Amino acid sequence: MNQAPPPAETRWLALVANLPVDDPAGRMRMLRTLESLGAAVMREGVYLLPDSPASRQGLEHLAEYIAKSTGSAQVLQVAAGSEVQQRQLRKLFDRSARYEELIKIIKSLRLGFGVSDPGAISRVLQKQRREFETISALDFFPAEVRERARAALADGEAEVKKLLFPAQAQPGARPAEPLLGRTWATRRPLWADRLACAWLIRRFVDPEAALAWLGKGQEFPRQAIGFAFDGARFANSAEHVTFEEMLAQLDLAKNPALARIGSIVHFLEVGGAPVPEAAGVQTLLQGATRRSSSDDELLREAEKTFDLLYEAYYEAPKK
Repeated sequence: MNQAPPPAETRWLALVANLPVDDPAGRMRMLRTLESLGAAVMREGVYLLPDSPASRQGLEHLAEYIAKSTGSAQVLQVAAGSEVQQRQLRKLFDRSARYEELIKIIKSLRLGFGVSDPGAISRVLQKQRREFETISALDFFPAEVRERARAALADGEAEVKKLLFPAQAQPGARPAEPLLGRTWATRRPLWADRLACAWLIRRFVDPEAALAWLGKGQEFPRQAIGFAFDGARFANSAEHVTFEEMLAQLDLAKNPALARIGSIVHFLEVGGAPVPEAAGVQTLLQGATRRSSSDDELLREAEKTFDLLYEAYYEAPKK
């Protein structure tokens, strides 16, 4: 009689691998692949994962690669011999320390609320959000600490949103158009106003926003938010360029650093009252335009200029 398969909670996959000592590149690729799968190290050459279709597929592909690299590898299904051993194996996959470190970082950021630049805090929180998703993807045995980390992230993001958009946090404020997770589109060619708006979107509205640069006659993407051209959601007014209009509509005009950048952008686009720093910014943007081989590269270069301006002008609000 065939032996019944072990209960699902006790099934494990072990990769037993051996690579030639003269193949450091192959060994490094193997270790990086195992790390991306979330495997635990039992000992040199033996790696463990909970049995699942995704884990099996990943280990089998890796075993094939190792075999083609003149090494040897086998994927074996194993089971814990006792409940004690089962707990010991599960402990190898405990992600609690990484979640606790993430929570500590988020708590430390809260010390800067109202003091540090909220846009900078938002970018760090976005990085921690990606770190949380990375940990969660390889968290095979979730514990209570994962929910604490999720809640800490959500609370931090909500607080920073209030700092970035204080008008939306006021009681009775009208529900704002959702701006996160959207595509923002503008027309070519890119110059000061369009580049500054794109920087503002990435730094103060949505660091993960997708940006589209539209050529003449190119169809406008569905559900996108247009900016800096006639008929766009955010466009020039009789007195202001689009960057200044965005500051006003997103309740960012009270930020003195952004307002000073707005005066530079205004002068570079339509003239008016001279701004001493404008000549230097114009030179930097012209150089970026000449060096860049694509619009995305041009934005990356322009972002450096606007970041430097903002850091030079930013002052923490006085309490």
